[in-house]
Amino acid sequence: MTLTKTLYEKDLYPEIEDAGDSDFARDCVEIAAQRLEKGQIDRRTFLQAMAILGAGTSVMTLGGGSAKAAGEIVIVNWGGPAVEAYQKAFGDPFEKSNGTKVVIDGTGPLGSKIKAMVDAGAVTWDVCDTGTGTTLVLQKQGVLQPIDYSVVDKSKMQQQFAYEYGCANYMFSFALTYNKKSVPSEPTGWKDFWDLEKFPGNRTLRKQPNGMLEACMMAAGRSPKEVYPIDIDLAVSKLKEIKDYVIAWGSGSQSQELFRTGEVVMGNIWHTRANLLNQETNGDVTWTWKDGIVTAGMWNVPKNNPAGTETAMKFIASAQDPEQQLVLFNAMGNGPANPAAANMVPADKKYIDPGQPENLAVQVLQNGPWYEEDSGVRNLTNDELSREKWLDALSS
Repeated sequence: MTLTKTLYEKDLYPEIEDAGDSDFARDCVEIAAQRLEKGQIDRRTFLQAMAILGAGTSVMTLGGGSAKAAGEIVIVNWGGPAVEAYQKAFGDPFEKSNGTKVVIDGTGPLGSKIKAMVDAGAVTWDVCDTGTGTTLVLQKQGVLQPIDYSVVDKSKMQQQFAYEYGCANYMFSFALTYNKKSVPSEPTGWKDFWDLEKFPGNRTLRKQPNGMLEACMMAAGRSPKEVYPIDIDLAVSKLKEIKDYVIAWGSGSQSQELFRTGEVVMGNIWHTRANLLNQETNGDVTWTWKDGIVTAGMWNVPKNNPAGTETAMKFIASAQDPEQQLVLFNAMGNGPANPAAANMVPADKKYIDPGQPENLAVQVLQNGPWYEEDSGVRNLTNDELSREKWLDALSS
């Protein structure tokens, strides 16, 4: 697909059914499938990775699914033929240790669907893989159970991502990515990204402000420690400064394609896509961890989940196993949530792990709760207000 600078209405204003932070998880599935097709990973690794993501064929739909069998737990994630995978990598061990059958539903845990299930008293899911934003929205709507940290180990994740109603299952970053052949020197941070004179050429930024606002703040001179609270007007004003040179991306594959076609020289994109570009260009396209923005995928448990709170929490605890998280990293490059996995990452792959201590030290841990705070404008949250202003700026 050839991308142009035209921003289509449907791309700018997609139907937002969740907080928009689930796109990364869907992208992980796509990346793994592509790597399997190219022979870069074997089928076993692919299946194990899908199992950890909980990606699989749909077995239930809201309101139309069969009643859950006794002694069964249903995990929902973002698709892919992985029922078999889950059984091999995660399901069988969990069944053996807990006597609970594991079923994967790959229809995608949209926040609106989770809320509808709870409101209707027809919950069919036990554990959902969402994001920080969706977690906080659902928490506010009162449809989630708190994470039981007497079962789930807080020490097996970055403390910033141990939310009351959700906890990290992996980490990923928004990273400054650039084509070495198209820029005069290595950009040292977001100020260079905004320097059109020193670094001429188009850039790509996400159509949603999450992960972009932080870069704008650092471009405006805020230090990483001063990024929050974000000044939305200041951040959007920085976007407007370079808007004529910005081609917005809506999916991970789009961000990758923009570099492939040479339409952009730099971008703020997911580190997993930056890594793929690095591999296929023999290092011409690369990225810097400096001032990257780290966030996390999240496990949630809906209220009145059929398998019960105890079983759901035990499943989440089992998913903290560092060896299993390493399988996911080897398949797609998204970072293990458990810091204990850092030492298990092969030395020649540590440079692609956002959670390695040296990589983490130069990045910003995203403050998810800030996005759900009241903006003070028309009863909108910071997330809602920033989406409105970001999209208006892009489309103006």
